[in-house]
Amino acid sequence: MANARRHAAGAREITATVRTARGTVRVEIHDDGRAPRAIGRYRGGLGLIGMRERVHLLGGRFTAGRAPGGGWQVTAEVPLHRTGAT
Repeated sequence: MANARRHAAGAREITATVRTARGTVRVEIHDDGRAPRAIGRYRGGLGLIGMRERVHLLGGRFTAGRAPGGGWQVTAEVPLHRTGAT
């Protein structure tokens, strides 16, 4: 949410959705703003890289990018329980 407030140029609305299903928790953050022009030249800042790394360490999936219909969306899905941990 903090990154959305900081980087979503012209955003009027930022939504967060948290859902659990089939042993996972899914978090989606979506804004209706414009991504900075520079976004097209690189794959994300250190914030997105750090989020992706932490989600992957938990055995999850992470996506970030332009949302269909406009704005920007970040999605993280992680298992509620780690399997194979000792």
